[in-house]
Amino acid sequence: MARRLKMLGTTSEDNDCPTLYEDLDTGEIIVQGDKLNDPADLAQLANIKERETFVVIPRELLVRFAPKE
Repeated sequence: MARRLKMLGTTSEDNDCPTLYEDLDTGEIIVQGDKLNDPADLAQLANIKERETFVVIPRELLVRFAPKE
């Protein structure tokens, strides 16, 4: 079953990315951003599951649009 998503906000001026979404049923937050794929950056991360990926977003996106609760 598809998630029901609500766009919370974006700092993109051309509706490209980054963007935050909320799953209306679970309250989970979905983050859209550029994929982090530099091997030196990835080597610094821990406890990575095979299904996980990482995206880069500006701090301003979270400050402006992330839920406060």
